[in-house]
Amino acid sequence: MSVRADLNISLDGYATTTDQTPEHPFGHDWGRLVGAYAGTRTFRERVLHDKTGAGTTGVDDRYAKGYFADVGAEIMGAGMFGLHNFPDDPNWRGWWGDEPPFRAPVFVLTHSERPPIEMAGGTTFEFLAAAPVDALARARDAAGGKDVRIGGGATVVRDFLKAGLIDQLHVAITPILLGRGIRLWDDLRELESDYAVSSEVAESGIIHVTFRSKS
Repeated sequence: MSVRADLNISLDGYATTTDQTPEHPFGHDWGRLVGAYAGTRTFRERVLHDKTGAGTTGVDDRYAKGYFADVGAEIMGAGMFGLHNFPDDPNWRGWWGDEPPFRAPVFVLTHSERPPIEMAGGTTFEFLAAAPVDALARARDAAGGKDVRIGGGATVVRDFLKAGLIDQLHVAITPILLGRGIRLWDDLRELESDYAVSSEVAESGIIHVTFRSKS
C-alpha cells in the first residue's frame, strides 16, 4: 500500500487559480492549467464518460491512467469537493455528476461533518473533521490493501507532505505563469532530500516530475 498525490501546477508553483466567478467557478486559468490532462483519452472516459475513444494517448495519458490505477480510497479537502462554493447547500454532491470517477471511498476533510453520500459507480463521500494522520488511518482501513490517494487541493497535499505521510508525489508542471493563488511548495524547503526525483516531458510540453520516498 502506498500513499500517493498528483497535482497540476504552474511553472511558478501554483495549483489554484484566482479568476473564479459565479459563472466560471474554476476560472478561465483553470482550463490553461489542466488542459493537457483534461484532453487525455483516460480523462474523457473516466470523468466525462466519453466512450468514443477521443482524446490524446501519449505521455499525458499514461500519467492519467496512473492517477486512477490501484486506488482503494481517496482523501480530499472541502474546497476540492466544493464546500467553499456551496457551504449552505445540503443537496450539494460534488462537481462530478451522479457517477464520480473515483469508484472508491472518498474522505472529505471539513470542519462541519455531514452524512455520507453514496453515489453510482462505487463512490461514497464521507466527511471528516480530522487531522491528516487520523484521516489517513481511516482511508487505509477502507482501501482494502490498495493505495490511498491524497487528491487535493494544494493545501491538503502540502499538509500531508509536511507531516511526512506521502510516499509518492507526482506533479504535472504546465509551462504557464499564474502569479498568484496557492503554491504547493511553500514551507517545503529541501523536500526533495527525502525523495528520489525523476522527470519526463510530454508531447504537450507538460513536465511530469515524480518524487518517490527513499524510505
